[in-house]
Amino acid sequence: MAIDSEAGFCVSADIAAGVPPAAALFHSLADQNRLRIVQRLARGEARVVDLVTELGLAQSTVSKHLACLRDCDLVDYRAEGRQSFYSLTRPELMDLLAAAEQLLAATGHAVRLRPTTPDVVA
Repeated sequence: MAIDSEAGFCVSADIAAGVPPAAALFHSLADQNRLRIVQRLARGEARVVDLVTELGLAQSTVSKHLACLRDCDLVDYRAEGRQSFYSLTRPELMDLLAAAEQLLAATGHAVRLRPTTPDVVA
């Protein structure tokens, strides 16, 4: 269930309500914490506990945002014993972040959205 943190709606509910899929995709990335989770997962898979520790977020917040990203088919997980390891499912997401970096730089708001480490999902 992809929760919109402000309205409490699911992104799939947005699409069902007539919101174009492109708008729903960008909406899913509009939340700062979801974007931080995507940025972290771009460096490689992580468990919820890893994300909680590294991002300084509550477990419930991380779980809620992972559910949103899973609902959008941007993130999935693999189970290993009692642990779940989350990872990005769409390497095209890195292209989108690269394009966003270029657009923001061109408009005077340069940011780094992609990791600079060699283990980037590509």
